Amino acid sequence: MKWVLLFLAAFTAQVAAQSFPSKPLKLVVGYPPGGSGDFLTRLAADEMAKDLGQPVIVENKPGAGGNIAHEFVARSGADGYTILNATHMAINRALYRNLTYDPDKDFAAIGRIATGPTVICVQPGAPFKDLREMIAYAKANPGNLFHASAGYGSAPHLASVLFESVAGIKFTHVQFKGGGPATQSLIAGDTQVNFATAPTVMGFVRANRLKALAVSSRHASPAIPGIPGAEEAGLPGYDFTFWFGLFAPAGTPAAAIQRVHAALNKGLARPEVRDKIALQGMDATASASPAAFDAEVKKETPYWEKLVRESGAKVE
Repeated sequence: MKWVLLFLAAFTAQVAAQSFPSKPLKLVVGYPPGGSGDFLTRLAADEMAKDLGQPVIVENKPGAGGNIAHEFVARSGADGYTILNATHMAINRALYRNLTYDPDKDFAAIGRIATGPTVICVQPGAPFKDLREMIAYAKANPGNLFHASAGYGSAPHLASVLFESVAGIKFTHVQFKGGGPATQSLIAGDTQVNFATAPTVMGFVRANRLKALAVSSRHASPAIPGIPGAEEAGLPGYDFTFWFGLFAPAGTPAAAIQRVHAALNKGLARPEVRDKIALQGMDATASASPAAFDAEVKKETPYWEKLVRESGAKVE
């Protein structure tokens, strides 16, 4: 009798895997429209829907540095129909005192979407013309440069605190719920500097409404031509890039994870999709497999925890 039950369980799992997906999927992101997280989420959703044969509906759940979205997905059914697009969640574990989810135990890795640097932007009329002069200005006027942050624990926030550490300066941070609102504050003149994801600011840079001093990677990015890397711009030793990737609730069937991963990678392999990502200042960086992505996430955990710890950033 026992072997019959095992056979039925295996048969049921196989049938479920073969029929997945049989209904629309939900792709959740913890940031509002207007930033790189939203752009990549919508692009991934569109591409995966083509291969999966089901709609992939994007749901923005901004707030608390992505924690609202993370908790929502962690508590969702582990059936492959609710997926999260996020950066490395070790950042939030180091940043927030009490998380309602466990980044290690509550999620299963699916695959990376894209990687890129942030762009260091100021107003065209700023009292400094390049990165060296901005650092000198900040040292001469401590606390007088207001930094528009995309929120505690976001890639732009961490890029800025690492910059402070390497450059030996201190910004006054003003937190916003996402890169879009932060950039609007810079354009309005309410803040003076913005470390932003490329999709958020490059349109304004091209329209001369913002001035890009450098990218946050050590060297210039081919995806963002005409903007120097940090070393060339005058800050050797500064190097920051970030990524976005997909995760499912822990316990999601391996077959469903593999199916979503395959659909994602099929989209990322298309030249026109890679070009769209490059136009946004990022590079498509598909993972070889869910297991490979999981190994990459685990390997990077100490780096992100150390960066947050050394930044001194904490959210009660």
